[in-house]
Amino acid sequence: MNGQMSYMENHFDKRLDPTLLVDGAKSVVSLLLNYYPSELQNPDSYKISKYAYGQDYHFVIKEKLKELLYSIQSNIGEVGGRAFVDSAPVLDKAWAAKSGLGWIGKNGNLLTQKVGSFYFIAELIIDLDLEYDNATTDHCGSCTACIDACPTQAIVGPRVVDGSKCISYFTIELKENIPVEMKGKFDDWAFGCDVCQDVCPWNRFSKPHKEPLFNPNPEMLSLSKKDWTEITEETFKVIFKNSPLKRAKFEGLKRNVDFLK
Repeated sequence: MNGQMSYMENHFDKRLDPTLLVDGAKSVVSLLLNYYPSELQNPDSYKISKYAYGQDYHFVIKEKLKELLYSIQSNIGEVGGRAFVDSAPVLDKAWAAKSGLGWIGKNGNLLTQKVGSFYFIAELIIDLDLEYDNATTDHCGSCTACIDACPTQAIVGPRVVDGSKCISYFTIELKENIPVEMKGKFDDWAFGCDVCQDVCPWNRFSKPHKEPLFNPNPEMLSLSKKDWTEITEETFKVIFKNSPLKRAKFEGLKRNVDFLK
């Protein structure tokens, strides 16, 4: 169900066996970093996913992980390992669930009782034996809010997401034209989609992050639909400098906005 995301089919052996990524690996240290914003976009706007409000998380988190690994090595001694932030075939959610950071919800995201699901997941895989944590329990119950709310019916069953039907796939990963049958189903999402998280009852406990690098350019928050329609490549580069939106590129964003009009 991965559509044109062929990279998801590669290196499955490494996804299952971290020792193929890090020689002598003995532990996966899973970490979460909140990205829930303190301010939301202008309601009269084409929408972008909250994770993309600030600077690209890959670079922000990678620096933090390097610092953590250095701290471990400084305090313990020689410890080998690597940091991962969506940068290799790693089962982020599976390892995080095994470590007790949350459970896999019906929308396929990692959920927690304390802060919901608006956070990034990252790992250190190291050659150090640790006292391991245990998985937590599932707290979705009979709730089907995410399944019911998905604008494109991409959640085809509890914990089963058809990636090739997801708005995030169409607006970020798909490089060709968006299928015409999707017209009118995107609920004004121009980059990514947060619907299955926004409706999740556990996200009423979300609290604003404290990472300055995730704060948005104020101009981004104030953009109207008219502004999005008229945005130039020069303006795009200024407002979204070092932003995850650069993954879609200016041409991809224009395609998305044109599709929404």
